[in-house]
Amino acid sequence: MTNKPKRIGTAAETAVARFLQANGFPEAERRQLRGVLDAGDITGCRHVCIEVKGGEAAKSASDGDVVAWMKEVRVETLNADAAVGFLVMQRRAVGPKNAGRWWAVLTVDTIRRLVGDPYYNTTYYDQTVRMHLADAVHLLREGGYGDPLEDS
Repeated sequence: MTNKPKRIGTAAETAVARFLQANGFPEAERRQLRGVLDAGDITGCRHVCIEVKGGEAAKSASDGDVVAWMKEVRVETLNADAAVGFLVMQRRAVGPKNAGRWWAVLTVDTIRRLVGDPYYNTTYYDQTVRMHLADAVHLLREGGYGDPLEDS
């Protein structure tokens, strides 16, 4: 039997993977633990590293928690040899079936890259922006990651 924090993490990661599968990343799944060279919690999203935080820690995260987790994302993105990485945090009163409304935290630099800013890599901006996971996934797909967006 697994411990409670592990179960909470597994449930959050599963919710995010299911959301991704339904929204342009059909191969998304929970990543098996990699030990020292952690490469994020979700795999199957080519060139994208995703770290997921769930449970009370995510729901009541302080600014300091988010800063620490974003440092973790940066290391994991390098370990995964990914082009972009971001954090997903479970929200209070927003259940797993609505994971698209959980918070995604991206750096300004990541957003600049996704929207095609030709100068994105001239200066690194590590300030963060919080948005719904659904909006972050839309940006990813606009940036050429995942399955192409269908014309509307």
